[in-house]
Amino acid sequence: MDPPPFRYGAAAATEIEARWQRRWADDGTFDSPNPTGPLSAGFAQTAGRPKCYVLDMFPYPSGTGLHVGHPLGYIGTDVYARYLRMTGHHVLHTFGYDAFGLPAEQFAIDTGQHPRVTTQANIDIMRRQLRRLGLGHDQRREISTTDPGYYRWTQWIFLRIFGSWCDERTGRARPIGELVAEFESGQRDTPDGRPWAELTGAERRTLIDGRRLAYISQEPVNWCPALHTVLANEEVTADGRSDVGNYPVIRRPLRQWMLRITAFADRLADDLDLVDWPDSLKQMQRNWIGASDGARVTFRQIAGTGENENAADQAAPGHGDRTGASAPETTTEIEVFTTRPDTLSGATFVVLAPEHPAADRLTAPTWPPGTPAAWTYPRGRNAAMETAGQTAAGWTPEQAVSAYRQMAGQLTDRQRTAEDGSRTGVFTGAYVGNPVTGAPMPVFLADYVLMGYGTGAIMAVPAHDQRDLEFARHFGLDVRKVLEPGPAWLAEHGIDAAAPAAHWHTAFTGDGAYLDAPGPELAGLSVRDGVAAAIEWLERTGAGRLARSHRLRDWLFSRQRYWGEPFPIVYDEADLPVALPEDMLPVVLPEMTDFRPAPPAGDGDSEDPVPPLGRAAGWATVELDLGDGRRTYRRELNTMPQWAGSCWYYLRYLDPTNDEEFVNPAIESYWMAPPDVAHPGDGGVDLYVGGVEHAVLHLLYARFWHKLLYDLGYVSTAEPFRRLFNQGYILADAFTDERGRYVPAAEVTENHDGTLTHAGRTVTRRAGKMGKSLKNGISPDDIYRQYGADTLRLYEMAMGPLDSSRPWQADDIAGMHRFLQRLWRAIIDERTGQTAVGGQGLDEAALRRLHQTISTVRLDYSELRFNTAIARLIELTAVAAKIAARDGALPRALAEPLVLMVAPLAPHLAQELWHRLGHGSSLAYEPFPVADPGLAAEPTARLPVQVNGKTRFTIEVPGDAREAEIERLLKAQPEFARHTEGMTVQRLVIVPGRIVSIVVR
Repeated sequence: MDPPPFRYGAAAATEIEARWQRRWADDGTFDSPNPTGPLSAGFAQTAGRPKCYVLDMFPYPSGTGLHVGHPLGYIGTDVYARYLRMTGHHVLHTFGYDAFGLPAEQFAIDTGQHPRVTTQANIDIMRRQLRRLGLGHDQRREISTTDPGYYRWTQWIFLRIFGSWCDERTGRARPIGELVAEFESGQRDTPDGRPWAELTGAERRTLIDGRRLAYISQEPVNWCPALHTVLANEEVTADGRSDVGNYPVIRRPLRQWMLRITAFADRLADDLDLVDWPDSLKQMQRNWIGASDGARVTFRQIAGTGENENAADQAAPGHGDRTGASAPETTTEIEVFTTRPDTLSGATFVVLAPEHPAADRLTAPTWPPGTPAAWTYPRGRNAAMETAGQTAAGWTPEQAVSAYRQMAGQLTDRQRTAEDGSRTGVFTGAYVGNPVTGAPMPVFLADYVLMGYGTGAIMAVPAHDQRDLEFARHFGLDVRKVLEPGPAWLAEHGIDAAAPAAHWHTAFTGDGAYLDAPGPELAGLSVRDGVAAAIEWLERTGAGRLARSHRLRDWLFSRQRYWGEPFPIVYDEADLPVALPEDMLPVVLPEMTDFRPAPPAGDGDSEDPVPPLGRAAGWATVELDLGDGRRTYRRELNTMPQWAGSCWYYLRYLDPTNDEEFVNPAIESYWMAPPDVAHPGDGGVDLYVGGVEHAVLHLLYARFWHKLLYDLGYVSTAEPFRRLFNQGYILADAFTDERGRYVPAAEVTENHDGTLTHAGRTVTRRAGKMGKSLKNGISPDDIYRQYGADTLRLYEMAMGPLDSSRPWQADDIAGMHRFLQRLWRAIIDERTGQTAVGGQGLDEAALRRLHQTISTVRLDYSELRFNTAIARLIELTAVAAKIAARDGALPRALAEPLVLMVAPLAPHLAQELWHRLGHGSSLAYEPFPVADPGLAAEPTARLPVQVNGKTRFTIEVPGDAREAEIERLLKAQPEFARHTEGMTVQRLVIVPGRIVSIVVR
């Protein structure tokens, strides 16, 4: 039997959706006028509407297009934005593309296509797939980070960073010219005390460049030889390979641009209190920033180390306690940050990161007399190297240190800090004096210490730190306790109370009693007071000072690739950086056909790599007049990382056509700082939705840039994103073959016996996030063809709470399609295509159900609980369908509010029904239904209350009250207290809607 000619199916949905999408685009339905500027037409019509800025996290346009997991958040923000328009808000909701990056460039290298071509093709695919969803974006504001008109302003912001410093007295960014003025006037002393006028021009520039928020530094980096670029820690897998391509990654020093984000560390942590973000996400940011309070302690190298036989002899293991010895003459200083300065008397050696800049100065020319043989060769993860060291005759400290540093340089930070129990290292041949005991302490290099934390050096207190204890036991170093653990701890860990700390297998990290030791008087103090007393002693004696350290490191900002924003920087004849003037922006990428990075000119270790831009001969060097005559300059050949463009895109959305400034202040203030915000520094994007994978770096970097712009007066809020919401993921079955490799899920066959095969080979089902890497993506195009976009929108919102992950169930999507068909049939005659509504009223039950649904759905929409809103709308649609079938027509009093409530979720179908109900205008701005409080209130019920089988009183409760709510209301009644006073309630039986029975004795 053929279906009725006007049934709502895939073909009808496709036609309806395409037609209304064209109409919305032609009419500019979702255009959001600015208060001023080129996009201000129609702003007067928004008078009195509160603004709301709804933002999706910036997507990267993948060449494979979208899978159905990608638009989950985009649908959610669209539903919310549509609801806000219907509740009287002036909504800004738009979209763009974070299109620079390594994947596009690597694809260009592999295929020979220019990354601009492939990137634009990817954007076109993504734009088509998203617009097919009917997302209500202001398409005039669309941006791409690869557009020179956009990255001109990214370069402009970089110049603001380069042209600023952070005043340590206020923690705020200031123009660098104000720092120069302070030096010139004598208000601020130069580091060596000389007057500013006595410094040479080069000295002045070096001093100022060292204070800038964007500076150049030689830094240890994650270097991928196969990709010829630096990678962030997050771009390196746990086993030390690149995320892109799975190539080996090593550590090596490289000259890099750095951004001084650490100067903002405390503000970035403290200002999380200003924003409405999930607590778990705030904690992730605080952990990443990693603020720790403690002390910086100075350890001074013992002069003549390696030649001073007495110092070496004293440092040999087992020499005995040298408490109170006076420190010999010193030279090089090592600064250590510690959160436990109270344990300084128990420090017996110092460990430096292999990359520590003092390592070369400290490494002795020869081994000090009496140096244990086990210290004279590198102990490492490379067994062959260690064996060679053990058998090699006459290794010098320089040779041993060099071999160890080379080995450590092959490891990523994750590998170096893995808790696998291995402790590697090498002795430098140098000693420092303990500032409390005066005892000499050998200085080692060890890969478990990172330059990225503290000062890159630690004082090792093996009795009270497990890593230090393992290292000490490995090398036979002294273990000296500072705190007495007590008999309970010793017994718990099976340690003899008489055993020296050197025999412990577990370090004591608790709050034991302080033992007598030189230095500060700690006996009888708590650990907290002991730390304070130790810091006071360090400051009084000049051995250290109160300090705060952060896990956060300065932002490594260079990439040795072509497809990124060029730096607006050139270098002069002194090889010092010079900022280009603003009228020379943008610095546009030169046209190139070969994007492969060139190998280093030298041995690959000592020479810096040559980025692809180095081959752009007519671009890499340039003649410019920067105010002092025409000269030849060398351009910066690195490009900015992909993070740069995504740090500020939300601001460019506000004013995307402005060629005079990155955003007009009046426009920025209107959208970012509404007048009803209590504190001027608050505000920001009203709702920011995206995945939790961006919880740290993107959000941290964007907040850093925003705070700098705020300090310099370019933006009106202290934080960029006032409210943040993390959507979940869509999960889907994935399948691996016998090699553990993923195979395309769409090509897997389930056999009659339940086995799963791919190309005739057995595969194993796995669970995982839908995505390209697991080969389990489902294209939205397939769903559009089978059901239409409205069904996909509804299904993704109905699968569960927006912030939860949910499995994709292909069979369940048909249920959402049936819901839309039922709604269509309730209003449209499938045989004639005519609207079947009447003017009759609703009976009391239907009217009450309608207003209860309105009340619930309004609340659900406002709190992003779209799945529960859908459930209530399905229930109301079932009521409507029964009325329509019974009476032959659905009352308009039910049809219109039902269509309006469905509109944010299924906007095409709702708009079509609204049009057929006789309305010529778009429903995008139609008022959302408002519930009558009296009708929306749940009816009440009176329940008899029996006490020991006799009805004693009644209580009134909501008609839908459950047992817990009834019990709460019951116990609040005076009658309950009167009938149970002095007795024990042995049993309480509640039958909702019927009776309450109390048994007392």
